Amino acid sequence: VQLQASGGGLVQAGGSLRLSCAASGAIFSFNVMGWYRQAPGKQRELVASITSFGRTNYGDSVKGRFTISRDNAKNTVYLQMNSLKPEDTAVYYCYAIFRGTHWGQGTQVTVSS
Repeated sequence: VQLQASGGGLVQAGGSLRLSCAASGAIFSFNVMGWYRQAPGKQRELVASITSFGRTNYGDSVKGRFTISRDNAKNTVYLQMNSLKPEDTAVYYCYAIFRGTHWGQGTQVTVSS
């Protein structure tokens, strides 16, 4: 399984970004896909996840602002991030659980105040 994350960048507070995670395999067979993030000096934290049945889960700090979705036809998972805050600044990593846990390379999100 190979995961390619994209969509990060620099945005002002209050703005939006959409991250994409393209998988090499058929994601409908993946148990879970999602995103973690890690800010400098902080532990990696769960941002959002989505199961093969479409059940979603969000970290408390992003509930109501971020939305995770998946397009099985494109083997891609998306993270729509709205109302971004400076504390959302981090490297965002996509992951997939399928016969083990697989990680993408990370994409930087920087939110300026």
